[in-house]
Amino acid sequence: MAHTVVLPRLGNTVESCILNSWLVQVGDDVTATTELCEVETDKSTVQVPAGFDGVLLAVLAGEGDEVPVLAPIAVIGSRGEPIDVPTAVDAASPVPESTSDSSGSDVDSGASPASTETPAAASPAGRPATSPRARALATEHQLPLSTVSEGSGPHGRILAQDVQAVLDGSPQLTRSAAASVDPDHQLPTAPGSGIGGRVREADLHRDGAPAVTLSPPAQSAAEHEDVTTTTLRGIRKLIATRMTESLATTAQVSYDITAPADTLLELRRRLKASDPALGLTGVTIGDLVAFAAVRVATRFPAINAHLVGDELRSFSRVHLGLAVDTPRGLLVPTVLDASARTLRDFSATTKALAADCQAGTIAPDLLTGATFTVTNLGSFGIEGFTPILNAPQTAILGVSAIVPRPTIDADGHVTGAERRLGLSLTADHRVVDGADAARFLSQLVSAIEHIDLTVMS
Repeated sequence: MAHTVVLPRLGNTVESCILNSWLVQVGDDVTATTELCEVETDKSTVQVPAGFDGVLLAVLAGEGDEVPVLAPIAVIGSRGEPIDVPTAVDAASPVPESTSDSSGSDVDSGASPASTETPAAASPAGRPATSPRARALATEHQLPLSTVSEGSGPHGRILAQDVQAVLDGSPQLTRSAAASVDPDHQLPTAPGSGIGGRVREADLHRDGAPAVTLSPPAQSAAEHEDVTTTTLRGIRKLIATRMTESLATTAQVSYDITAPADTLLELRRRLKASDPALGLTGVTIGDLVAFAAVRVATRFPAINAHLVGDELRSFSRVHLGLAVDTPRGLLVPTVLDASARTLRDFSATTKALAADCQAGTIAPDLLTGATFTVTNLGSFGIEGFTPILNAPQTAILGVSAIVPRPTIDADGHVTGAERRLGLSLTADHRVVDGADAARFLSQLVSAIEHIDLTVMS
């Protein structure tokens, strides 16, 4: 009996993934644990297991395609067995209970009744279900959902990308189709043969298909220059969207200050030279500053908080978001219960999270839930910058480089130099007044100046 493999649900907010590559070929023998393909969410890269023993009889999505969760991606059965290519998840077909991302963390496949994804709203008879994000996008743009005839999700479920396609007024193309089309090409207006009616490259040359002509691109003075055009996808697209929304929906104000760094540097030197058995040799300047920021944030309910609508949700514990630079873009994993951790545990956790982010194996659930964020550009020599809030958080701390600053006596004479660390706090002025932000920074400066005592608290 042939089995349909579907794209599992890879987190509560993931509606679709980009299929990066197939790891096996049609005709290959597979087991339930064989990794069939690699897919990319907006947060991580995940390998999808076969879930069944047998032979890979068919693949239903191409490399580069955007595939909705729970959509069929492959068929596994006995060699030579005839198959019917599925167009939707067959309720009678078993779905693997869970898969694992490459970091080994279990990821809900969505087959279990205990799935925590927000359910789609009930739809009128004859209308497909609609995801929460699709409804929100349609409401934002005052678009009647009746204008979206069918969605690209399982059983025609309308996803946010379907609403966006209607707003854009353009046909949805697969990656390969988009790459091969030219400005004068005729595109079929009827549904394509891809998932959810997407137009595939073969559809571009389909005989007798109704067509629409794309408008020619505007002429550019640099039309003869070598230009590389990259479509924003995955993490880069998510960052662009979230940063724009953050600036558009919050009242952000930044406050700058410097802290004396001599004690900080001395403690770092001592920790690096300490007995390796203590587990403190890897503690960095960034760890110490973030550790101090967490301790101070516990005293400021409006700073360790989320602002959701008209509700300020202050947290008793600090779950620290830590910005990490990766080859795929900025990721912000969460150090859960950061305010309850020892320095050694805190430092080890930040290293493990950063390593998983760099490798693209971070569990999606560890990229949510932060109550306060620290972003550090000091290692790049940046002396000051304005971080952008990670909404709905109400504050984010930017850490800059340690630089020498002159010391001046009461008569205005330069008496020497001291090393100082640059700090920039961006806060949402709707709930964090300037005086509160100043008090936070003042206490943080004191915590850094006396970092040896701070790590003992």
